[in-house]
Amino acid sequence: MLDSKGFDLWADGYDRSVVSAEESDAYPFAGYKAVLGHIFQTVMHTPHARVLDLGFGTAVLTSKLYENGCEIFGQDFSESMTAIASSKMPGAHLYTGDFSKGLVQELRSERFTHIISTYALHHLTDDQKHSLIDLLRTQLCPGGTILIGDVAFASRADLAACRASAGEEWDDEEFYFVFEDWKRLIPTAVFTPLSHCAGVLEIR
Repeated sequence: MLDSKGFDLWADGYDRSVVSAEESDAYPFAGYKAVLGHIFQTVMHTPHARVLDLGFGTAVLTSKLYENGCEIFGQDFSESMTAIASSKMPGAHLYTGDFSKGLVQELRSERFTHIISTYALHHLTDDQKHSLIDLLRTQLCPGGTILIGDVAFASRADLAACRASAGEEWDDEEFYFVFEDWKRLIPTAVFTPLSHCAGVLEIR
């Protein structure tokens, strides 16, 4: 698992690494563009959206939302990624902080039409994810939505098949969403699979 310093070192080449894996339809980034596109289209249905992005990285997705008129807030634990994202979105409200410990003070009084996270929450255990999601639901405007795009599976059987296929590439230090488990925790959740190893979890 990369820590914040590891992501700082990876920041310059991050987008190239993702695109290479996505184009080869390989775990873990197969479906990456489809995941981002799905979230983008969902957010853009809301006029004047106020969007919080957790783990925004180099702002591949949020910069497009920003360019299309969304008000952008964000938290990422990498100072280098925050610097890159800030250069793309000078009017955004971006903060450096570890979201596994909650939101930074500046974000706690804000409310959002959408809270999004792409390829970031798999660094948290399921218990940590659940606690964070419970917190995030209190930060939503009425009718707001949490959209989590990540390495994710409809079932434990699907996860096992991907793990077997990935072989030595599989990362045992990451914790992936399995929808059949989350459906029991949050019955109103909806999952949209977008590749053999990725999808979007939607929580209202």
